[in-house]
Amino acid sequence: MNEDDLISKKELLELTGISYGQLYRWKRKNLIPEEWFVRKSSFTGQETFFPKHKILQRIERIKNMKDGLSLDELADVFSPSSPIESLSAKHLIERNIVTKFAVELYEEECGSREALSFNDMLTVYVLQKLLQSGEMTREEGKMLIAVMRDHYGALENKAGELVLIRKLGVPLLFLAESAERIYFDKDVKRVFRMPLAASIEELKLKLNETEA
Repeated sequence: MNEDDLISKKELLELTGISYGQLYRWKRKNLIPEEWFVRKSSFTGQETFFPKHKILQRIERIKNMKDGLSLDELADVFSPSSPIESLSAKHLIERNIVTKFAVELYEEECGSREALSFNDMLTVYVLQKLLQSGEMTREEGKMLIAVMRDHYGALENKAGELVLIRKLGVPLLFLAESAERIYFDKDVKRVFRMPLAASIEELKLKLNETEA
């Protein structure tokens, strides 16, 4: 990881206004992943650094959400897995979590089913977001469904990132564990890079609201 992509622990505490104790309590509660604590040598000895964008975004989300949720509930929201194993598409549509159009496109590719697993729900939720934003065409949506169906399970509870590129108008969509440093030739246009963690968190919050 590039040095510019890292922030030191001292800088992090000063910038966010949180304490050393809060940071490590959130770590113990699994709100901040262990792998984000990067030990590196510095002129003062060993120092802890963090992936700058990820940690700042996560701390901001924790601060915004901690008054309404317990730390254990927050840990569940930030986890890539979900205790909700399956729900019907009808249930999701009625509660405005996903649209009928997104479900129908998903079922065109995967077949109709009585219940959707959490991974299925995530696929439909992300599909809906990208179609509504105009970042993805219907045909590219079918590619997304196939990529998520065939490969998302291989990430083993890591959120991963979706990346859509086009070269001379031809789309290519891929799912990566991390797409932080990927380089393309000059004819390639990167349409979007979507870390799935935020969509997982949004979907879990919506599911929790409807189950409450």
